[in-house]
Amino acid sequence: MALVSSLITPGITFPASSSPLPSPSRIGIIPLCEALHLHQEAVCCLKKPHILQVGARSRMTSGRISTIPTSHRIAVPKAVGGEKEKLNKVVLAYSGGLDTSVIVRWLRENYGCEVVCFTADVGQGEMELEGLEKKAKESGGSQLIVKDLKEEFVEDFIFPCLRAGAIYERKYLLGTSMARPCIAKAMVDVAREVGADAVAHGCTGKGNDQVRFELTFFALDPELKVVAPWREWDITGREDAIEFAKQHNIPVPVTKKSIYSRDRNLFHLSHEGDRLEDPANEPEEGMYMMTVNPVDAPNQPEYLDIGIAKGIPVSINGMELSPASLLSELNIYGGKHGIGRIDMVENRLVGMKSRGVYETPGGTIMSYAVRELESLTLDRETMQVKDTFALKYADLVYSGRWYDPLRESIDAFMEKITEKTTGSVRVKLYKGSVTVASRTSPYSLYREDISSFENGQIYNQADAEGFIRLYGLPIRVRAMLEKGI
Repeated sequence: MALVSSLITPGITFPASSSPLPSPSRIGIIPLCEALHLHQEAVCCLKKPHILQVGARSRMTSGRISTIPTSHRIAVPKAVGGEKEKLNKVVLAYSGGLDTSVIVRWLRENYGCEVVCFTADVGQGEMELEGLEKKAKESGGSQLIVKDLKEEFVEDFIFPCLRAGAIYERKYLLGTSMARPCIAKAMVDVAREVGADAVAHGCTGKGNDQVRFELTFFALDPELKVVAPWREWDITGREDAIEFAKQHNIPVPVTKKSIYSRDRNLFHLSHEGDRLEDPANEPEEGMYMMTVNPVDAPNQPEYLDIGIAKGIPVSINGMELSPASLLSELNIYGGKHGIGRIDMVENRLVGMKSRGVYETPGGTIMSYAVRELESLTLDRETMQVKDTFALKYADLVYSGRWYDPLRESIDAFMEKITEKTTGSVRVKLYKGSVTVASRTSPYSLYREDISSFENGQIYNQADAEGFIRLYGLPIRVRAMLEKGI
């Protein structure tokens, strides 16, 4: 079957009338191509594989090329400008689901490469890790590498964001945003270990995750090639993927597909899609998985003492725990009391708005406790500057710029400014809410002898008169000008 890739040039359009192709002597292909005519309406290039028929007329309608059947067929390659570059070995972010199982075989067929499947354990649950090696090899992977990243994820990604007070658009605690650079960093490490020349992911071309993965790849190994199948292939949805899997004997899950798109790690669980795509719809109670309905939560409140050192939680009720263990315990407490549910419409990095529902029980408790302790240890000006930087910090993390020098610089500021944020916060958990019961710190700037309504030796209430006159002087001068005084 002859190829006519040399005839399809990006940026070239053909008129609606028949356009004979150049003669074989000019393009060096079989004489049958002399009879080939292309009829396209405002078409600049072909991104999908098509069959162009000799002696037939083709028409572009709603993005599809249709032709009159003939006995001779010429295949036009999928890749614009020629065949895909051959790769030696690719490390694929692998989950074992339909999409990544299909991607394994697609990579082998389109890039002629060995595929090493990589799975990061960031606390998504043991059920999602069961049987992965068998699935990976049956899909065509040469091996499966699994790395337990839970402690690293909490200590090196979650805790810095927590210390910074990073919250995106007033609500989102950045659960997925923090996990992606953690996973991508591990993929780069694995690529070096196995001698891979490329990495691949299964993120769609409409979301934020593609940016988060690829910016991390760029930062840590700019020579690695990146393959993003959803931006290249012709599979448009689940049914296409299932058909591809059947044709290639790829085992796929036969269980009923969840109507929601979910992402789970040790910090949170996100829900998107289906009825949530309409912001007017209330989330269904059966959707939640980490938290009970606050209405059904215990009728008695529960108190926890959260120990904090330099802006980082370190203990629960006096018991010191590893970062991942501490978060796991708080997830149990928070889930039991229905803590940490948020429903928000957010602005994605790629320009569109999306609606998501998040469950972050343990993270919500930790974030609240740290903020309450800061009320004792940070002065007014410092807190205002920290809050200002926290907005930018959150935006950088959300946008995938974890390894940006600006985030690292802000992080150094946050580490310095929270050196004295050490102490204990007692929180009360009750039917979906977390409130503070008490705060203590050896570095507290709160002085009862100063703040008391009783007169003391340090603060003389009469001093306030002069302060108010000076502080309000600009306001007074402006008023005098307006009144002609």
